Amino acid sequence: MKYFGSMENDFFVHPSSVIDKGAQIGKGTNIWHFCHLMPACKIGERCNIGQNVYIDNNVVIGKGVKIQNNVSVYNGVIIEDDVFLGPSMVFTNVINPRSFIERKEEFKKTLIRKGASIGANATILCGIAIGPYAMIGAGAVVTKNVLPYALMAGNPARQTGWMSQAGVKLEFGNGNIAVCPVTGQIYKLENGIVDLAQ
Repeated sequence: MKYFGSMENDFFVHPSSVIDKGAQIGKGTNIWHFCHLMPACKIGERCNIGQNVYIDNNVVIGKGVKIQNNVSVYNGVIIEDDVFLGPSMVFTNVINPRSFIERKEEFKKTLIRKGASIGANATILCGIAIGPYAMIGAGAVVTKNVLPYALMAGNPARQTGWMSQAGVKLEFGNGNIAVCPVTGQIYKLENGIVDLAQ
């Protein structure tokens, strides 16, 4: 990673964006119009940061992450590789905010695991983890941890199925086995948990 303003920049920042000194941006990352990156954030390689995105201090973003327009990623959020954040989805970092009470020491950690996708206008309450390759539907309000490969929808969000790594709904048959029709990967459902079959 390189600091913004170095002579060897190998990422793109639109002139309308504000990148505070100290922000780390990985190679091949694109940052579009009207974004603001705080000084203690880290963004991995090959990310795409859409218009009007705010990335707070102490946010860590992995490689290959796509953040669509109008998303604020607040202090305490960690985003692993290959995550998709849909337009205008919302993170929180305090469970009981009051404008007249300072609660910066109470920020809760939120973890978005590898390959997960969060739909447009979804809300993710703080202090939870969203499992690898989970799919959060548009407008969902996620109030608790999400299992790997789970498909979540509604308010509050409830699990409505399972998704493959390729983003296709899995149908489990005999022996609790499902095959992704796109990749041919085989998945097993065991004790309420989905994983790739060995």
